[in-house]
Amino acid sequence: MKILAVNGSPRKNWNTATLLNKALEGAASRGAETELIHLHDLNYKGCISCFACKTKGGQSYGKCPIQDDLPPIFKKVEEADAIILGSPIYFGRVTGEMASFLDRLLFQYCVYSNSPQSLFPKKINSGFIYTMNVTEEEIKGYFDQHLIFNEKVLRRVFGESETLSSFDTYQFEDYSKVVVTRFDPEKKAKRRKEVFPIDCSKAFDMGARFAGASPAQI
Repeated sequence: MKILAVNGSPRKNWNTATLLNKALEGAASRGAETELIHLHDLNYKGCISCFACKTKGGQSYGKCPIQDDLPPIFKKVEEADAIILGSPIYFGRVTGEMASFLDRLLFQYCVYSNSPQSLFPKKINSGFIYTMNVTEEEIKGYFDQHLIFNEKVLRRVFGESETLSSFDTYQFEDYSKVVVTRFDPEKKAKRRKEVFPIDCSKAFDMGARFAGASPAQI
């Protein structure tokens, strides 16, 4: 059993990465082989709309033809039994690095037909972990549709998918050094101490569940 996690945050040791590592710890606790990939370590750009992955009889049908740092990652995804993506929310959406990665990863497997819906070679479970500065109440009706859409696309391409959102996260190690008068540092610190560990536990459970589940059964 192989569980792959992909970090779309530029931070390798903060909220998103912490939750992804917890998910991998959960998977490892069930005996899974795990790996965490940091997108900010890679050199790549987004989809260029060449449609080589859609060309009949083409050498790249179902495969993105761009040769950069992503093809080896796509191979890892195809070899994995589950994939867990992670990104902070910037201006109501995932990071630019994660968005470009998703465009390249998912479009090559998508089909402009009702059947089949995906060219991905098998069914795997997928998850998306989001971290954000806003509260759960603030997200509703604002950018929650972005998260719902991502889950729908992951379901179409891979099989089953689930979402874990960590709200009102602690952004800075020292709030006194930044201009953030909108937020109460003490309340942020209290939530970091009391709620974030619960989110970590949920991430651990996601990883453990993926490692113990049959393909696309979560």
